[in-house]
Amino acid sequence: MEKQFILHMLTTAKNLSPFDVNMALDAGWVSALPYTNVEPSEVQGLVQDAIFSRSARNLKRTGIFIGGRDTKQAMDMLKIAKHSMVPPFEVSVFADPSGAFTTAAGMVAAVERELETRFNTGLAGKTILALGGTGPVGQAAAVIAAQAGAHVRIVGRQLDKAQTIADLCNHEFGDGQIAVTAGADADKTEYIKTADVVFATGAAGIELLSAGLIATALNLKVAADVNAVPPAGIAGVDAFHNGVPIAASISGAVGIGALAIGHVKYQAQNSLLKKMLNTDTPLYLHFEHAFAVAREYLKAHAT
Repeated sequence: MEKQFILHMLTTAKNLSPFDVNMALDAGWVSALPYTNVEPSEVQGLVQDAIFSRSARNLKRTGIFIGGRDTKQAMDMLKIAKHSMVPPFEVSVFADPSGAFTTAAGMVAAVERELETRFNTGLAGKTILALGGTGPVGQAAAVIAAQAGAHVRIVGRQLDKAQTIADLCNHEFGDGQIAVTAGADADKTEYIKTADVVFATGAAGIELLSAGLIATALNLKVAADVNAVPPAGIAGVDAFHNGVPIAASISGAVGIGALAIGHVKYQAQNSLLKKMLNTDTPLYLHFEHAFAVAREYLKAHAT
């Protein structure tokens, strides 16, 4: 009898995300087994129970997904999972806490596409504001863009928190190779004047960038908003917008809405879940890999 493709899904939260379960099953995993309220100290035991209970052949039909709501914790758990493998007992692991890694990858890739197709430029050297950027999506987007050569400032209501998150991005996720900076929301009136790109990644239903501020953004090229709940996070950017000119912009900036970003996010997560099914070499996947496949998807579907 053919053995099942089993994805062990770990989360530190009390519930596993139905979105992630549906994505796993749609990608071809037959069984998605939930492990909730998982402590990092429990990861090694869970991983080793999963790998030692399967034959060499069926290890290829086994994977581990790490969810939760904390980016650092998810990356730490990914590292623990990797170090818990005992070759040849080894399986692929994919971290995507709250879908933040694939959402951020979809947003940055979509912004890059608009920069290239409309402004004949790329992310390198661009000044980017991550408004409401202290959350999981903002963190991942900041690191991805900074790794691509952009100058990213994470903007939050509290400067000290924004600085803590910027330090986390630089040292924990960027391996000390990037220089994300921090800023206070109270000062965004000044920041916006020199911004090329805006990421709006704050809480749903809160406007982070008004039409008045957009009108002062002389260099603004692309503004992307992950908020699908009215009011929009960026004034004039609808959830369905995908490179639509922003009415208040005097610089010809275009907007990308949450549903357009969500489409790329879906494709990235689906692609990585399928890669886990179709590899002979174990993969350890996170935001960098999500960005790579998001870029590939947009290039393959360029119009």
